[in-house]
Amino acid sequence: MIIFNMATDKLTFSAPECTNRLSATEDAIYVLGGRWTIRVMIAILGGHTRFNDLQRTLTGTSAKVLSNELKKLEENHLIKRTVFADEIPVLIAYQATEYSLSLKNIITALSEWGANHKKKITSNY
Repeated sequence: MIIFNMATDKLTFSAPECTNRLSATEDAIYVLGGRWTIRVMIAILGGHTRFNDLQRTLTGTSAKVLSNELKKLEENHLIKRTVFADEIPVLIAYQATEYSLSLKNIITALSEWGANHKKKITSNY
C-alpha cells in the first residue's frame, strides 16, 4: 500500500511495496544506468541514426563504448539496428523502437530535474 501524507509531503510504502519498488528500480537501473545509455537514447530519439553521427553528437564517448551501448540497447529492444547491405559502403542505421517510447516520460522528468538541480546548485555560488 502506498500512502501519501499531505501534512508532511511524504510518500511512504508498505514493506512489500518497498521491496517490489526496489527490485523494479534495480531492473531499470541495470538497463538504463550506464553513463551513456540515456544520452544515446536521447540522440537516437533526436534523429541521429548513424554511428558516426551519434559519436559526433555524444562528445567524449569512444567508438568502443558507443558500440557496447548500442548493443545493450538493441538487446533490451529499445533500438533496432538496420543494415543496408546493398549500399556501398554498407550502411547501418539505428532507430528507436515502439517500446523505447515508454521512456519518454522518464527522459523528460530526468532532463527537467537535471536542469532544475543545476540551477539550484549553481545559484548557491
